[in-house]
Amino acid sequence: MRDLPIGIFDSGMGGISVLKEMKKLMPYEDYIYYGDSKNIPYGTKTKEQLQKLCIKIGDYFIDRGVKAIVIACNTATSASVDLFRERYNIPIIGVEPALKPAIEKYNRGKIVVLATDVTLKEEKFAKLMDRYKDEANIVKIPAPKLVTVVENGITSGEEAQRAILETFEGINIKEVSSIVLGCTHYIFLKDAMKKILGDNIELIDGGVGTALHLKNILDEKGWLKELKKEGTIQIINSCDDEKKINLTYTLLRS
Repeated sequence: MRDLPIGIFDSGMGGISVLKEMKKLMPYEDYIYYGDSKNIPYGTKTKEQLQKLCIKIGDYFIDRGVKAIVIACNTATSASVDLFRERYNIPIIGVEPALKPAIEKYNRGKIVVLATDVTLKEEKFAKLMDRYKDEANIVKIPAPKLVTVVENGITSGEEAQRAILETFEGINIKEVSSIVLGCTHYIFLKDAMKKILGDNIELIDGGVGTALHLKNILDEKGWLKELKKEGTIQIINSCDDEKKINLTYTLLRS
């Protein structure tokens, strides 16, 4: 198992933000990244539709021979992480909005959770919200347009800033202390968000925690690679579009 690659997937290119953190922590591992851009957006699909799409990708990884699967998408995690753990006999790592770290750092104002509609409506997130509802003023904001701009390779400039402004329309930014980036796509808009929203608002994502969790699991099992040689990254996209794959590599290098 030690020399097998790690499989990571997302609805498109957003999960690259998680892969980058994994690569920093585990540079000698080999990775297969699967972006399902053909079926984006995940946030508008039913749970049943999402599970069908995710199982197809999970089975692909098993056929390729991986030692762990990371569901680097909050929406896909909400819909299918339990199903994956029943179906596959390898470590399955999901992601969820980093509300706990936001609560731990909380001292004033509102905590805004940006995510897709599916993530915000799922029972998994409802339970997470319920756990902290008495500890802070938490505001949920669906932000599907931010996924679209990142998928189009736009992470800065007027179009990105306009999408951010539209997302926060009606929100008094002065009342916000932190923003939980509940979708892996949003992390690529951090700099643009800072320009629009100011440096006083803390932007919180769970990429580092996800990477560390995976590393700890593989270490406990003795499955981390021993050979101290730079690992490889293979990027696959369901739409089989060379431009999309090149954009993904660009985000990986950013």
